[in-house]
Amino acid sequence: MKINKINLPAINPYKANQLKTEHAQQKAKLQTDKLEISPAAKKLSETSTFTTQRNERVQQLKADVKAGTYEMDADKLASDLIDYFKL
Repeated sequence: MKINKINLPAINPYKANQLKTEHAQQKAKLQTDKLEISPAAKKLSETSTFTTQRNERVQQLKADVKAGTYEMDADKLASDLIDYFKL
C-alpha cells in the first residue's frame, strides 16, 4: 500500500517561527534611537548672565570667608530677615 501526502506543506513550522524571530531581531538592529532637542530647550540649557554672575559672587564670598575677611552688617541682615518673613 502506498501513502501519498495530500496538501501538506513541506515546511517545518518550527523553522518558519525561527525565521520570523530572526527577521524581527534584524529589524530591531536596524532601528536606531533618535533625539531631537527643540530650540526652546537649547535656549534654556544655555547659561545666563545671571547664573555666571551669581557663581562669581558665590566664589568671591567663599574666598572671603576662607580668608577671614568677610564682614556682614548685622542690622541689614536683621531687617532683611524681617522683610523676608513678613511676606
